[in-house]
Formats: sequence, C-alpha cells, structure tokens
Amino acid sequence: MSIRLSILDQSPVYPGDTPHDSLQRTVKLAQKAEELGYKRFWVSEHHDTDLLAGSSPEVLISYLLARTERIRVGSGGIMLQHYSPYKVAENFNVLASLAPGRVDLGIGRAPGGFPRSTQALQQGVTEKQPLESKLAQLEQYLQGPLGEGHELEGLKAAPITGEPASIYLLGTSPGSAELAAEGGRAYVFAQFINSDPEAARTAFDLYRSKFKGEKPLAILAISAIVADTDEEAAELAGEFKNVKLLLEDGRKINVGSVEQAEAFAKQAGLSYTVEVRDADITKGSKETVRRRLLELQAAYGVDEFIVTNAVKDFDKRVRSYELLSEAFAELAVEG
Repeated sequence: MSIRLSILDQSPVYPGDTPHDSLQRTVKLAQKAEELGYKRFWVSEHHDTDLLAGSSPEVLISYLLARTERIRVGSGGIMLQHYSPYKVAENFNVLASLAPGRVDLGIGRAPGGFPRSTQALQQGVTEKQPLESKLAQLEQYLQGPLGEGHELEGLKAAPITGEPASIYLLGTSPGSAELAAEGGRAYVFAQFINSDPEAARTAFDLYRSKFKGEKPLAILAISAIVADTDEEAAELAGEFKNVKLLLEDGRKINVGSVEQAEAFAKQAGLSYTVEVRDADITKGSKETVRRRLLELQAAYGVDEFIVTNAVKDFDKRVRSYELLSEAFAELAVEG
C-alpha cells in the first residue's frame, strides 16, 4: 500500500525568537514541503501564548498559498466552537477562490487556548450551538445559497466557488470519530495529543463502521523526528515532554509546560494536578521510522500521515522531513 505524507506546523517560538522569525520558518517549511512532494501543509490555531505564533490560520493560509504553487494548504484546525459558521465559510470561500483545489478546512474541537482567551473569543455570544449543528451549517454555506424553508433562505457565503475547501474533522476520541462518520467527513486522529493506541484503534474502527458517504478518509497525525541515526533522533527527541493538566472537574488537557498548566488552572479557578512524561514521538533513522509508520498503517488502516516536528534547530527539522520523504520514495522504488 502507498502512504501519503503531509505536514502540520505549529509555528513554535523559541527563546530569542520573534514571532516574525517563527512565521518565516513556517513559510520556508511549506515551500520545502512542496519541493519534497508532501500532500498538504497545515497550520494550527492557538491563542494567548508566547510559545506558538499561529493564532489566525486563515491569515497564515492566505500567505502560504501565495508563496507556494501546488501543495494543498489548510488548517489543523479552525476552532469552530468560537466562531460563526457563516464567517468561517466566507473566509475559506475567499481562499478557495484564490487557489482553487488547494484549500483544506480542518475543524478542531478543543478551545485552542486558556479560559480567558475562550471568554474573549466568545464575548457577546448568546446562542450556544452544538458542534454538529455548526458543522452542518458550515457545509451548507460552503456549497451555495441556503435552500427553501431555511430562516435565512437564499443567503450566500460569497464568493461561491466551484471547488470549495475540503472539510476534515480533527479529534482524539470516539466522539469525534462518530461525528466525522455521521457527516461523511474525512477524519484525523491526533495521536501526538492522545498517544493511547487503543483510543486510536477504537476511533478508526468506529469511523469506518459508521461512515455515511462515498469513501472514508482516515488520517493519523503523529509527532516524528527522523535523523541520520537512531541515536541522533533519540537525542533530538529527548528535550520534549508531554505535560497533562488534570483538573478537579475531570477535564484532562495537554499543555506546553508546567507553567502553562498552572496558568490554565488559575484562570479556570480549579484545583489540579500535573503529569509530566517523555513526549510520544516516533523517532529514528529513516529506516526505523519507515518501519514504524508501516506498522501504524497496518494497525489502523489509515490512508495518510500528517507529521508534526518542533525540533528547535530549524536545519535539523528540515532534514527530518527530507529523510522522511526519502524513506517512502525509496519504498516506492523498491515496490
């Protein structure tokens, strides 16, 4: 089986960086991804943090589309709970009109920030809609005017395009898998956030068994570091930790640092504990990582991998993506 490879970049900001530095690296990485033949390049949405520069994926996507020629560019993902489906559709219809056939609209279910940023994003919102309802509205707006019987009959999220953005639902649970399946949508399981293999297996099995549509598209998002040797990759991966905030109300939230966990809990006004462990990263030489990805493909039956990599040395981050591309180009030649 062939494997499609894509990239998710979160525009990390490291000590000594400016946001300009971080975003320019994202641009260079998108251009390199296109050169290497990656399928798509996605950027993320995070709010109220000095660690990541990507707070407005729609704006960044527009810039990346202008600086590339062929690769699909999209969001991983837009946090739809905060926004009007109508406005999101307008934004992405403009993008799809600028670059037909190249725009992806990944939808996330997490808040993308701390309680105070969620409060600010939803300021003035009086109607709380379930995500399922918002997704259905978004799809209607992307396709054309609202039909007969709708209270806003005839409304268009102009400009309407013949090739609207493709929708992908991102998640880490069976609930997100079922929502994707019921709507006939592509599904991305973020294993770099939830590394429990049984959670991924359950989600993908549920997605395929309940899928309503023409053809399911199952994608696994992972963190991966590829280097010239297993030892070098292990060294590069050693600096990363997984920090999980456990709030007294039962919520479990992945954050970037212990300091972020403390800040989140303080804003939420809840007591908490923190778990810190080594980050779950697929790492090694290109032969080692290729073998592992083939195992994951066989285990979950996925069609594609979206890979994220936050190595601080940008040249080594680029080298990782080069080696990963080489690993599967070699597999194609061998096949």
